[in-house]
Amino acid sequence: MSTQSERATRFLVPVIIIMLGSTWLLNVLGVVPDVDWVLSGGLAGAGVLILAFGGMDKVTMVAGPWLLIASVTSLLRETGRLEFGHEVPILTVLLGALLLLAELLKLPLPMWWKEEKESEGDRTDEQ
Repeated sequence: MSTQSERATRFLVPVIIIMLGSTWLLNVLGVVPDVDWVLSGGLAGAGVLILAFGGMDKVTMVAGPWLLIASVTSLLRETGRLEFGHEVPILTVLLGALLLLAELLKLPLPMWWKEEKESEGDRTDEQ
């Protein structure tokens, strides 16, 4: 049986190619000119990867959606539809809302966080 990470890995290359091709096509067609696709695409890609590989925990359910929305606000700012002075407060409020939602949904801590806390406890026991 394959793990969630192994299943997500199979889709990684095709999704990246689709994202690259889509942004390239938007540029060539002049649909959204003068956009820094590396920044916007990188934010969106990071958000998708976090959600695809991270499972469902407090970190991934905050970081993934936040990066996806940061990608959208970046596009809006670069096309003149949103001012930077509005973008940062929007993202700050959204981060707080996502953190609150993660607490209300009682999502678990990620495994790596638990392992780190346990290893810190082991070090204090040794001293």
